[in-house]
Amino acid sequence: MAEVASKKRVLITGTAGFIGFHLAKLLLAEGFIIHGYDGMTDYYDIALKQRRHQMLRQNPNFAATEGMLEDQALLDRVADDFAPDVIVHLAAQAGVRYSLENPRTYLDANVIGTFNVMEAARRLGVQHLLMASTSSVYGANTEMPFTETEKADTQLTIYAATKKANESMCHAYSHLYDLPTTMFRFFTVYGPWGRPDLALYKFVGAMLDGRPIDIYNNGEMYRDFTYVDDLVGAIRLLIDVAPVRPEDGVVPEGDSLSPVAPYRVVNIGNSDKVKLLDFVDAIEDCLGEKAERNYMGMQTGDVPATWANADLLKTLTGYRPETDFRDGIARFVEWYREYSGK
Repeated sequence: MAEVASKKRVLITGTAGFIGFHLAKLLLAEGFIIHGYDGMTDYYDIALKQRRHQMLRQNPNFAATEGMLEDQALLDRVADDFAPDVIVHLAAQAGVRYSLENPRTYLDANVIGTFNVMEAARRLGVQHLLMASTSSVYGANTEMPFTETEKADTQLTIYAATKKANESMCHAYSHLYDLPTTMFRFFTVYGPWGRPDLALYKFVGAMLDGRPIDIYNNGEMYRDFTYVDDLVGAIRLLIDVAPVRPEDGVVPEGDSLSPVAPYRVVNIGNSDKVKLLDFVDAIEDCLGEKAERNYMGMQTGDVPATWANADLLKTLTGYRPETDFRDGIARFVEWYREYSGK
């Protein structure tokens, strides 16, 4: 495995981001050669992004370009010069709530930017294109746990809609150009080096500062919290499972493989629906602090619950995320205290 990995070149978009950083770190440890591409936007603290890239640059097999996905000329030049075997596209304008304020940003980054990545993958004929989607594409669906084979046509935010558009766009390219493509749907990722706009980061920071925390829908929220190391471990395994166009359009039962393209959608989640209040309780136990709770109504575009069926991931890779949220919180808190000095 190490000998094969040492020869594999992977272009990762979003390497200064939360998930891209962790994936690059994992692949570098296995001997992959990585080129990162990141816009370093100011959606959140750029210093955190710079720190992540600084750590990755300590490895001689890592290099990175700072640029926007919308800059097709730059992206093409980087892709052509690096000549990747695999592209993992993680860069995006993230955040469900921010999409209510700045919807055009999501169209630019997530639709135009993703199209540019697809074009590069098509032109270079990569072995496998892997792209991040989100559990938010399940939208108003209520049948849980969510499975990849169910319809997902009721997105509730522009963010989710752009990610569903990405799935459709990639399916078309996969069909037209025989481009092996895997879309993975993430479920509430958390962990060290996380984004400051994510709940765990905000809750821990507020509690250590003695500020109240906002709890939406009066705490009647459930999430499938997925630890970041589990997530990137799953992506690593999926790199080696490139979809193959099925013969005669026959798809195995339970598989989201397209009958007309080498294209598949895969959930990556912990398969464990956790109540938000239990998550807050666990943070309190870890910090030895009680939170001042500000109970609020449901936010526009939000959903009361997410919960992944990860059977397909297990079938394809033999792996299923399983980090208990209490253990994951403890690891995050340890990192946060060291990073923030609190």
